[in-house]
Amino acid sequence: MDPTRASGGGRCYRPCPTARDDFMIIHGNGVHSVKLDFCGCESAEAPFQQLLRIHWFLASSKKPHTAAMFNVLEQFHLLSFESKVSAFEFYQSLSHISDNTGLNPPKDQYKQFLRIIRQWHHLKLLKRTGCGHDPLGISNTKQGDCALLCPACPHPGKNLLQDWRSIKPEKQFLYSLFVALDTNFQLKQRAVSKDSNDPSLSEGWAYFMEESTYKSYLSHHVNDVQEKSTCSSHNQGLDATGIGIVVCARHGMKLANGIGDLQKGERYMNMDYLFASALSGTTVNRLNISYDIACQWHRSLYQRMMSLPQAVRLDLSAKHVLFFVPKFLLPTHIMPCQWKYSFNWTCRVGHTNGEAPEHGWAHINPVGSSTKVMGPGHRCDTIDDFFGDWNWKKTITLGSTIHQKISEAILQRNEHQEDFEELEKSLFIKYPEQLLMWRQQIEDWEDDLSKLNPFEVKEISITQASIHLQLAKEEARAAQRSPEPPLHPDILPSILISAGIDLEDQHNALACRIEVWTKTHALYVPGSATLRDLYYSEGSGKASAPEDIPLYLPLQLWEGQANDALNELCQTLRSRAYMLKFKDCFLCGQGANTRARNCLKNVNAKIDLSVAKYCAAHHALCMLGPLLADDDVHSMSSEDDQASEGRRWLSWIWLSCEYTAEDVDDKSDCGLHEAIWIEWCKARARAHRWAEEVDLLLEEKQRTLQFLKWDATHWAERAEAITDQDKPLNEGLRAYAECQANICRRLGVSFTHTWRDVQEFSDVTYSEVPVN
Repeated sequence: MDPTRASGGGRCYRPCPTARDDFMIIHGNGVHSVKLDFCGCESAEAPFQQLLRIHWFLASSKKPHTAAMFNVLEQFHLLSFESKVSAFEFYQSLSHISDNTGLNPPKDQYKQFLRIIRQWHHLKLLKRTGCGHDPLGISNTKQGDCALLCPACPHPGKNLLQDWRSIKPEKQFLYSLFVALDTNFQLKQRAVSKDSNDPSLSEGWAYFMEESTYKSYLSHHVNDVQEKSTCSSHNQGLDATGIGIVVCARHGMKLANGIGDLQKGERYMNMDYLFASALSGTTVNRLNISYDIACQWHRSLYQRMMSLPQAVRLDLSAKHVLFFVPKFLLPTHIMPCQWKYSFNWTCRVGHTNGEAPEHGWAHINPVGSSTKVMGPGHRCDTIDDFFGDWNWKKTITLGSTIHQKISEAILQRNEHQEDFEELEKSLFIKYPEQLLMWRQQIEDWEDDLSKLNPFEVKEISITQASIHLQLAKEEARAAQRSPEPPLHPDILPSILISAGIDLEDQHNALACRIEVWTKTHALYVPGSATLRDLYYSEGSGKASAPEDIPLYLPLQLWEGQANDALNELCQTLRSRAYMLKFKDCFLCGQGANTRARNCLKNVNAKIDLSVAKYCAAHHALCMLGPLLADDDVHSMSSEDDQASEGRRWLSWIWLSCEYTAEDVDDKSDCGLHEAIWIEWCKARARAHRWAEEVDLLLEEKQRTLQFLKWDATHWAERAEAITDQDKPLNEGLRAYAECQANICRRLGVSFTHTWRDVQEFSDVTYSEVPVN
């Protein structure tokens, strides 16, 4: 293979052959041994530069004997991101392309290929983050400079307004930084090398933190005693090694210097350092922190921050900090934690779920099988490379993801606001004083979280005797409301109606009982006798079956049956919810659970009976209300509801249920007072969270566009700042900078087009009535 002269492109007359006249080239069609001559002219460039100009990447800059084609390296780079193929598997496939019989295999260049790949990834990292454009050189790169930032998160000086700190208090939550911490015990590392033998090429420039300071801190606190957990309903595996991570909780992007190794499981000292390292450079005043064990980890966190090295020390006392537990894991915590650390109940956090770290583990876990046998530096660089690809893919899909979230949030906001206003209207008619008191209590709690938490459920003992007592009280109050004496000495109107409805429900009732009932019915409804005589005269004179005899119940009785059925249904659903909760918390063993299932079977039968009674009344009186569907039959609380809390809705049966002031004030009614109060608070929280989510997404939309604009300007400034004397190099640097700036502009145009109707859609569909 003859080289091309560096000057002029003519043929070289002083070729310099490689040692042993044997040069290995890794190509897309296999691994080949070629004869290669370098240009030995006086004006010729160094051998490694000659090969780079023809897009060959060398394994060594001194006396090179192996090179890989740029397109092969690019192919493996992208293929590893998409399929997680290892370098060994990729190289073996190229080797088999050259010889798949094993009779004449090419010379093994796997180690050289590993070295080439690692250098290629590192140079790509520096190139794409602009470090190669720094006039002071790569040595001027600082910690975290090579990490891709989340465009939608607040970055003062990049995508925030100049006066963002002076915005009115009720809108300050729009500039909160949401972060989530998590650990992964799949990304293990075997003791195959050490830092001195295999140092990282990036040295903390990207997502992994700088190792020397981190390990020095851990060595000085190795004997620190971690306080015992008081939340015993969850379990964390602490006997494996892996990595800890800090990510953006809203968009799932990895934070710069927010990743580090765990030596002995999930210890506070590791996570403290990771948390402080990731946030040490932020100037945002409001932090919302999500962590699986936040209920325990945040205790004494402020004091532990002061023991960290000065370079990463984080002063949390100057910031407004809230701690949360991810929604999916929150039910595994004890009840006080569920009330205190919930995204659903805390105001000004939108519909954040805190599960962003979990979404990324499926992407990186397959890499663990190859990274666990790497040296410490190679492993850090490889994982950094994969996380950089993850952040880039998140960035270019922000247009579609934010648009999808906004479209859903606007609809959910309107539906939950309407649901809450309907509930509040229904409650306000019955007892406005209690409603005003509830509103004041929840507003006081939102302003000061140390006050009484309105979502906290007080445990109430539920017995069958208490339910019977409550039903007896209801019947007594109903009898006292009517001062008139009964028309019949033995049969009261309620008994008459009840007997009539029972006869209507039971088609096998005896004809003699119907005849007795019709005689008494004629005393209260004289017109019924005339209608019954007309029925017999137009028919055969006698009904063929008792169930065919019309009872001629008045319209008001059908309304009463339907309302009674709804009230019975609501009462029974509340009882079932309490019984399910009691069963889950206190019953164990086959015998106790069998008895509980029998009790629940009886309750479910009563629910079915109430539904059947209402449907029968609805069939005769369609104007009363809608027909009951299966989705309508669920309790106030979410114990028997499959929907998540943020998307749960209150069935209309609870809005139609006839609550009285006595019902609300009566503390013996199985917690009805508390159930109504808490459900009103939850409905209000759902409406507020979705309204906040819309505001947050609209703000993130603007921040993303502003960040892309800033990034494009930053790349353009890099292009203008190039002053190197090498003209070809200047042209290349300037062309690449302009290309990157153009990519940012094109992304901004694409996102703007995707979001073109979002603001108008939000304004048109949003109700003008504010949520209280």
